[in-house]
Amino acid sequence: MSETTPAAPAAQAKYQVRFDQGPDAVHRIADGVHVVVWVDQTTDAAADSPADAPIVPRAVLDAAPDHAAVLAANLRDAAAAAAWILAEQERLGRRAYLAIVAAGRADGGFAADDVLAAGAVIDALIELGIDDTSPEAAVASAAYAGLRRAVAHLATASAEGRHAIEEGVDPASLRREAARDASASVRVARAGAPA
Repeated sequence: MSETTPAAPAAQAKYQVRFDQGPDAVHRIADGVHVVVWVDQTTDAAADSPADAPIVPRAVLDAAPDHAAVLAANLRDAAAAAAWILAEQERLGRRAYLAIVAAGRADGGFAADDVLAAGAVIDALIELGIDDTSPEAAVASAAYAGLRRAVAHLATASAEGRHAIEEGVDPASLRREAARDASASVRVARAGAPA
């Protein structure tokens, strides 16, 4: 008889859609997932153009399971990322397990804009029928659903938004980057393993 060690509760392993915040979250929730989605709303907005935005930090790529696809997403491309994930699930021919990771602040603190953007991705997944969410993912989705009309304002009013403005980021670029589904492009940092 073999014994298996149960996953830690923070791993959210029994859920298809998992959510956590910060680079260390990949270590907590990505075991066994098929797709990791890195959400960094303010850093993406601070880039001069979407092409200049760092797609996913090397530490996140290194922490993600080798077989997993890794995407970057934010409010602008949440629906596109969700559609890509649905297509990836169809390609795999089975349920795809997902780790949605909000970047969080550089000091490890809570970043409202990243949580809202991650919630937008989760909300878009739910709209496509990928709705077996962990409680943590459900909270992020509900936060976005409740505040969806205020995200452009929150992009400049949040601690991260105000910090970015102090660092010279144009508030208009923060608001522009907060326009939900303004881009149909999907930012794939690494493709997943063959089915």
